[in-house]
Amino acid sequence: MSSSHTESDIEGYCLATAMRAKGASRHLLALSSDEKNRWLRLSAERIRQNVDSILSANEIDLQQAVHGGLTDAQKDRLKLDHKRILQIAAGIAEVAELPDPVNELLEESIRPSGITVRKVRVPLGVVFFIYESRPNVTADAAAIAVKSGNAIILRGGKEAANSSRAMVEILRDAASEIGIPTDAIQLIETNDRTAVGHLLQLDEFIDLVIPRGGEGLIRRVVSEAKMPVLKHYDGNCHVYVDAAADLSKALQIVENSKCQRMGVCNAMESLVVHQSIASRFLPQLQRHLQPYHIEYRADEKAMTILSDGKMASESDWSKEYLGPIMSVKVVDSLDDAIEHINRYGSKHTDAIVTENPEAARKFQREIDSSAVVLNASTRFNDGGQLGLGAEIGISTDKFHARGPCGLKELTTYKYIVVGDGHIRT
Repeated sequence: MSSSHTESDIEGYCLATAMRAKGASRHLLALSSDEKNRWLRLSAERIRQNVDSILSANEIDLQQAVHGGLTDAQKDRLKLDHKRILQIAAGIAEVAELPDPVNELLEESIRPSGITVRKVRVPLGVVFFIYESRPNVTADAAAIAVKSGNAIILRGGKEAANSSRAMVEILRDAASEIGIPTDAIQLIETNDRTAVGHLLQLDEFIDLVIPRGGEGLIRRVVSEAKMPVLKHYDGNCHVYVDAAADLSKALQIVENSKCQRMGVCNAMESLVVHQSIASRFLPQLQRHLQPYHIEYRADEKAMTILSDGKMASESDWSKEYLGPIMSVKVVDSLDDAIEHINRYGSKHTDAIVTENPEAARKFQREIDSSAVVLNASTRFNDGGQLGLGAEIGISTDKFHARGPCGLKELTTYKYIVVGDGHIRT
């Protein structure tokens, strides 16, 4: 859109976009799995063939980001390189290998009346997806949406506008070649924030909105949207090192959970340690993590053990740092650990390191999170790692979908009732 557009222009543009997406979603219902898979494979091939043009678009975004006040974590999310682009292509190709959820028979029965009742999986329709500064997510989201029979409206962050546009052009060109309506994949081309507000009112055409970004964005969407919202606010993920933990395992799990990639929602932010092993484990951990220059925000017990910790404030226990800071809490019991995590966690991902099966079962049963992990990194709460293929986001809600959201999470179901002249008496 032109930079001189008026409020009326934006409203009309959003309405037209949503109407086109609704029309495309009806055409998607008639697509075969083979057609969708051919589009995915062709899209992956075209992305591999156009690495240089995607990198050129990304370089424009990166140059503009220098003056845009982005954090290091945001710049890391924005940056593409040859390897990341090939990973994007591989992710799209992997979606083609996943079972098509559309028309899956979930249940079937013959009722005493003689009618046959079938419960089958069907697409949601139109998904409005809002995300910040992550051009790789553009391709992931489009792949999942179309494979699950949904049209998608993409609203990426302005910081990644050129990268996202390059991706969408490739995906739409491939769709045109296969015979898939290009309006099934649309990118909002204006950075005007009012566009989001207009689209959030269009529940007649949009069936679901998924915001993926900062907490402020997500809370705005929840407050304004007239359609259902699939979301998580933040990722305050915990690792609890139990009294019965193997400390060598714990060192590796904490390092990977926190340090493999700090600026993502499934990175560990909060460490909880049982008091019986804290004096042995925490000094080892400090030495182990020294190359990462971690700042520790600790409670009183942890402060007596850590060599350079800072006293934690109340807000530290619930904070998503997205960088080299972690909170450290020493607890007297497993019950205390569970209480602390359920109180301050974001219901995203929480892990326990223990060799005690009873402690493991209690933690897994009582922690209220979308993923509860035993003796492994929090970083495994990811669609690809859990076998869903590419994901469109992680939900901490309890209705419709929870945890990583892939193909099946973008579907609902309907009942097919079959009779032969049957009437109800």
